[in-house]
This record gives sequence, structure tokens and C-alpha cells, in this order.
Amino acid sequence: MEVYTCLPIVLLFINGLQITLGQDRWYWYQQAKSQLLKNLDDDRNYNVAKNLILFIGDGMGMTTVTTSRILRGQKLGKTGEENELAFDKFEYVALSKTYNTDSQVGDSGACATALLCGVKGRFETVGLDDSGRYDKCQSSFQSRIPCLADWAQAEGKSTGLVTTTRVTHATPAAMYGHSASRYWESDDKIPEEARAACKDIARQLVENDPGRNINVILGGGRRHFLPRKENDPRMQTDMGRREDGRNLIDEWLRDKKTRDLDYEYIYRKEDFDKVDPAKTDYLLGLFNHGHMAYEVDRDSGPDGEPSLAEMTRKAIEILRKNPRGYFLMVEGGRIDHSHHFNNAHRALVDTLALEDAVMVALEMTKPEDTLMVVTSDHSHVFAFGGYPKRGNPILEDKNYVQQSAVPRRWDTHGGEDVPVYAHGPMAHLFRGVLEQTYIPTPWHMPPV
Repeated sequence: MEVYTCLPIVLLFINGLQITLGQDRWYWYQQAKSQLLKNLDDDRNYNVAKNLILFIGDGMGMTTVTTSRILRGQKLGKTGEENELAFDKFEYVALSKTYNTDSQVGDSGACATALLCGVKGRFETVGLDDSGRYDKCQSSFQSRIPCLADWAQAEGKSTGLVTTTRVTHATPAAMYGHSASRYWESDDKIPEEARAACKDIARQLVENDPGRNINVILGGGRRHFLPRKENDPRMQTDMGRREDGRNLIDEWLRDKKTRDLDYEYIYRKEDFDKVDPAKTDYLLGLFNHGHMAYEVDRDSGPDGEPSLAEMTRKAIEILRKNPRGYFLMVEGGRIDHSHHFNNAHRALVDTLALEDAVMVALEMTKPEDTLMVVTSDHSHVFAFGGYPKRGNPILEDKNYVQQSAVPRRWDTHGGEDVPVYAHGPMAHLFRGVLEQTYIPTPWHMPPV
């Protein structure tokens, strides 16, 4: 039987509890005055950033930010609306336009290419400019473009990738991959006639620059690294997906051993906790056969998975050893997946997990030398309305699927602009309504 979810039109709230707020006119006058004084004290940071941390909330549009802000506030015992997320407090905010060269509403692969490479491409392609055609292997040869990981490594910086999706999924793939299809994560997805010419995304991560030189790779997706006849080490009923018979995890390990590097591969929370950053320069952690679990469902025990915040902490501990600095991309990738299935609860809790990761980064870095940017690749058609009273519970049942009138297999992305929050050196350059391709520019000037 076919199962359908629906395109969400409105997340409707009923009236909640009466709450005495004690917010008279003087409360609002004082709040406005405090904000004005803060804005007038525009002490811009003109330092050159040594480090860049780019946080991407996949599918985290403005409505997702707003409702997550309220949810966090209510978890803290407030009415919620007055709360501020950690990145709400960043000094500079802009809007980013997320269309692709051939689509008004973008997909994660092409939008991540804009974010990480400074060039817009075609729908569902990765790491290619507009001359790259979807599903056309040959078109990818001349359309490949360098991206932030290439630029950082060329400057001698360390690089890291942290995600809750498969590490070969659309957004992380744009950090190191060049593919005519975001779906070519392993060779089984590539048309047979194209396999000799075009490498799958997992192979590019293990074999090619900049992928093989990325210091920290943490996420899910073991299935695209294991051969079809090999059982997953944790999920014994699941098999690898590769048809070429190769075990790319073993190949990653051999490469690091051949180059006499300090490395570790892990797939359990217990082993993750034991990793000593002082003795590890290269870390590969694949914690799930597919995507990592939603934060609501995550097993935090010894055989489970680390949180996004924990992975971010470990990544920074390893990367910051490099005196030349580092570039780290952190993706809350499952915000998008939950929205696709109209399950607002998991989407918002995963947004709060991304905020937790931002708070870890703020704790571990200094604004004098670390530029921090929080944004999204695209939005989702997610809205909330009605006329609920202040403090009305934003969400309660984690499994509730929001209703709508348009039946679809899953919901679509939203085409509206997404927010960009910036903190640290040159953060003031993030202001106004921007093309998404501008995002990497304050850290790396385009070659023109």
C-alpha cells in the first residue's frame, strides 16, 4: 500500500494557557533602547579570520527558526516567544536567495554548491557550474569548480565535515565532490555505461583531493563504503551497496597508514568518546548504515551515536591543533528530512541540536580569529498560524504528522530567502539580501 504524507499549509495552534507576562510599556521601551544602544555600538571586527565554521541547517527556513526559538524558550520554562537562540544573538544578519540556475526552488546539492563553492549550478548536481547537466556524466568533466575545502587546504589549513546525514549526501558532498547527480553516492546508482568515466561520491571522498585530505569526517552512511555482499558491522541484516566489491573504509585506512598519519576509524559512541584529539589528526566516524538518527530518537549509549554538538566538539579539538587554522562545516541535515514527512517535532528538535553545536563552537573559539556563519541551503513549505495565546505549547507529540490539503509522497522545499547569521572577523560583510554564492566570499575572494 502506498503511504502518503502531505504538503503542509498551516501548522495550526489552539489557544493555550493564560499567562501573566508583566510586560507593560516600560518593558518594551527599555528593550528597544537596549537594542538601539547595541546597534549604535557597532564595533566592527576587521581581523582576518584564521578559522571558519559554517553551520548549515538543511531546510531551516525562517519559520523553522521562529518555531524552534519558541520551543527552546518553553523548554526553559518561558512562554517561548521572547526567547533568543544562540545565533539570534549574532551581530549581523542577512538574507540569502536560494534558487538554482534552472529552478526557482533549489535542491540541497546545487544550493550547497552555491554555499561552499560560490557558484550556482543546476538542480540536483553537486560541485559543478551551470554547464554541468543532471545525470550526464560527460558534462561534469569541464564544469567542476573548486570549493572552500580546496581553498583551505591550499592555505595549509585543516578541514572537517560533520553531519547527521550520510557523509555522501547532497550537502556534505558539495564540500569535496563533483557529480552530475547528487544520487551517485555509490557506484550502484551510476548508469553502467558511465561507471568507468565518473567516480561515485564515496570514492571521491576516499581517493580524490580535497576529500582524502579532510581531517575529520563524522556522520552516517556506511552503506556506500561497503560492498554489496558485506554485512554492516552494527546492523547485521543490512548490506553494503557497492557493486565494485570494494571496501572504501579499508581503503581510507590504508591510505592514512601509507602516508604515516595518525588516524582512527570509529562507528560506535563508546569508541568516539575514547578518541584522543591530541593523538589523532585524521578521524573517520560513520555511525549509521544510513543517515544518523533524529535527535529525538538517538541512542546515546555505548553502541549508539554521538550528538551533533559532541561531534562538533571533537572536530574542533582535532582541527584547532593546526597553527594555520581550519575550515569546518557542520550540517544539521535531518531538519530537512523530518520536514519532508510533515513531522514538525523532529525537525524543530534537530534545529535545537544544531543550536547546541553552535553553543559548543562559541564556547571553544574566539571571535577575534574565528568567523562563524549559520545559514540554510533552502527553506521548507512550513508555516504556523491561528491565534493562540502567548505560551501556547508549540509542540507536544513527537510522532504527530501535520495536516494539509494537498496529498504528496513528501513535501517540497520552499523557495523563499533564508536567514544568514554571522559572528567574528568581517561578519559585518554579511548584510542585506545576498545571492547564496556570496556566502564564502568574505573568507575567500573569487579568482577574478
